[in-house]
Amino acid sequence: MHIYLKKQKWKLGLFVLAAIIGVSSLLVTDSLVKSLAREERKKIEQWAEATRVIADVETEFHDFTFFLRIIEDNETVPVIVANEEGGILEHRNLNPARTGNEDYLQRQLESMKSKNDPIVIEFDDGVRQFIYYKDSRLLVWLVWYPWIQLLVIFLYLMIAYYAFSVSRKAEQNKVWLGMSKETAHQLGTPTSSLMAWLELMKEKGYDRGLLAELEKDINRLEKITARFSKIGSRPVLEPYNVMDVLDNTLDYIRNRAPQTVSFEKDYNTPVPVLVPLNVPLFEWVIENIFKNALDAIEGEGVIRVSLKIAGDHVNIDITDTGRGIPRGRFKTIFKPGYTTRRNGWGLGLSLSKRIIEEYHGGRIFVLNSTLNGGTTIRIALNHANSP
Repeated sequence: MHIYLKKQKWKLGLFVLAAIIGVSSLLVTDSLVKSLAREERKKIEQWAEATRVIADVETEFHDFTFFLRIIEDNETVPVIVANEEGGILEHRNLNPARTGNEDYLQRQLESMKSKNDPIVIEFDDGVRQFIYYKDSRLLVWLVWYPWIQLLVIFLYLMIAYYAFSVSRKAEQNKVWLGMSKETAHQLGTPTSSLMAWLELMKEKGYDRGLLAELEKDINRLEKITARFSKIGSRPVLEPYNVMDVLDNTLDYIRNRAPQTVSFEKDYNTPVPVLVPLNVPLFEWVIENIFKNALDAIEGEGVIRVSLKIAGDHVNIDITDTGRGIPRGRFKTIFKPGYTTRRNGWGLGLSLSKRIIEEYHGGRIFVLNSTLNGGTTIRIALNHANSP
């Protein structure tokens, strides 16, 4: 659990850092946008003043070069000059291909009215004109640029994360395969030797009861070896009566569980429930869930196994009366490395998820859980047609 929490903290830290960088970028851009917007308004105010001076025939100035240059220098900010009745007198920096269309000019005027307060030109004869404007294309691009930049960065990170996850999963698969094959090999040699010794002991006339128990343990080792040999490759599925498999696993765990824990089952049906299974691997899943349930109970409690057919699926529910799982951990418990046990590796439920979902084409998930009220884990498998 500690390893998993460290990984979560690293992910959270990187996310917070990315958020800080993104917010800082937006704040800096917003400051630049506001500064440029003020500059554009000043430009329009100067443009308005130049227009007023040139139009005032009684002005003392006779050289209008400076004022004409102010008007002509505005090549970026879209502007419309309107009279008090709303008639359009002049326009600048609009789409030249559409300025002959009156509807287009009116739409532009309404858009400008909604975005900025007009600048009023008051002439000496009492006539007033209104200058409406909207943000220049540069300012618009500056507003949207950081958002586009963040979107591109986000998409890049998502693609990179996906590629990294696929690569890491492929690497994990290779590790699983190598570890499983090596474990099966290491177990296979002493198991074969034990089988030979068992046959020799039978010939020597050793106690039959003792040899029977020894044979059970050797068979158990063979089953474990078979599990590891199959976990690294695609196993063969064959139709089995899932109730028989549940019964065998239940009996095995019951004989090794504390007497304070009772086991109940609810899957007595008149006909076999056939499910495509790889029995050694499926038994491994059930054992893992039982062991986690025993660990969660910590004393007296009940473990209940139920089976129901729902259409083309078979739902197997394993319920315990243990300490429960927080809702935020429903998916986390199936991730590699997550465990609540001091000496645990956090591989049991991760392996179970891999076996059920990748090998058997089913689903395994926490159906419900309450703190100190128990947990139900559901396995949903495809139902095989009866022969």
